[in-house]
Amino acid sequence: MPDSTPSTTNYQTLHAELQQLQAENAKLRSAADPDQSQARFRTVFENSPLGQKIIDPTLMMRQVNQALASMLGFDTPAGLVGRRILEFAHPDHVADWDKLQKRLWSHREPSFVLETCLVRQDGSSFWCQVTSVLFPDAEGELGYTTLEDISERKALAIKHKRLYDAQETILHLAAHDLKSPLNNIELLVDLLRRDPGVSSIELEPAREEVYKLLTLIGKACTEAGMLLKDVLYLGQLEATKLEKHRTDLGAFLEERLLVFRVAAQDKGIELILDLPAEAIFANIHADKFGRILDNLLTNAMNFTPAGGQIRVHLKRHDGLTRLVVKDTGLGIPEELQPHVFDKFSTASRSGLYGDTTTGLGLFITKQIVELHQGKIWLESKEREGTTFFIDLD
Repeated sequence: MPDSTPSTTNYQTLHAELQQLQAENAKLRSAADPDQSQARFRTVFENSPLGQKIIDPTLMMRQVNQALASMLGFDTPAGLVGRRILEFAHPDHVADWDKLQKRLWSHREPSFVLETCLVRQDGSSFWCQVTSVLFPDAEGELGYTTLEDISERKALAIKHKRLYDAQETILHLAAHDLKSPLNNIELLVDLLRRDPGVSSIELEPAREEVYKLLTLIGKACTEAGMLLKDVLYLGQLEATKLEKHRTDLGAFLEERLLVFRVAAQDKGIELILDLPAEAIFANIHADKFGRILDNLLTNAMNFTPAGGQIRVHLKRHDGLTRLVVKDTGLGIPEELQPHVFDKFSTASRSGLYGDTTTGLGLFITKQIVELHQGKIWLESKEREGTTFFIDLD
């Protein structure tokens, strides 16, 4: 069964209702007319369209409404009173109720929300969202619990996940299988370039045209290879758990920038690294975090003309570690900025030096930043440059 997080809206709505019922129940102890207050509470409890139950610290059901009885396949609530809710827990989800029990009665949390699976009297199962709050009673603290049948929503979510997983699998298999044909084409192009039959073409325009076409084929293969590499990297990123290690970010940046310094010098771009006097450490996955820097610096150099500047700045800001990559390049048009981090972004453009992008680079960058529990955003103005900011805890 896939995990799922309860929606904030449902939680707030149910929690508000439970607080109201809890307050109503509290009035029973202080109202001048306890019988009238008890009647009001019983009316709300019994007529709620959601499953309602009152449980004790052993998870035994003290009181049950008709909606919950119907959910579990009983004609009346009487068949449930005195039984533990664990009797109806799906075998794969018994731990959910153990967690609820500990969070409410051991950890003393005032409320708890979870999604779990229950088994009806006839053996069929259904998903429900459970919201439980503690309230005082003469016999000790009890749990007022609401259950909402979310089977349709879960079925739809599971269907969408299966479809997504199938699409991702097909995409990654296709991407992997296409690598060999592309490598073969590149090899053949290289062989044709050196083939005596091509170099001996008598008419120079015809010979140059052949070389031009071979160059275009090679470029197309390179671009396709870049796309396949990004697709496969993205699949690997989503499938693996990130193992992070404490790292001196200043030393890490110094080493990572070595290759880019050579490329920047060749393009006439000044590459500056600003580091604080004291070392800054962070828990990162070095290879994947390096991909962040590679993508940001590659983009900066693609769109910064000769004579421009790229500045990488590391500092502490408001208790966070902030990495800034700023260039004096072309900048990003305002209408494209909201789509920069989209998958296969429509904001991708050719660089100043004929470099092409896959539309996945900044999407991958954002995914890696978020895997590091960080945040990334940008500020940009056309003809003045672009600045990317990354904050890490």
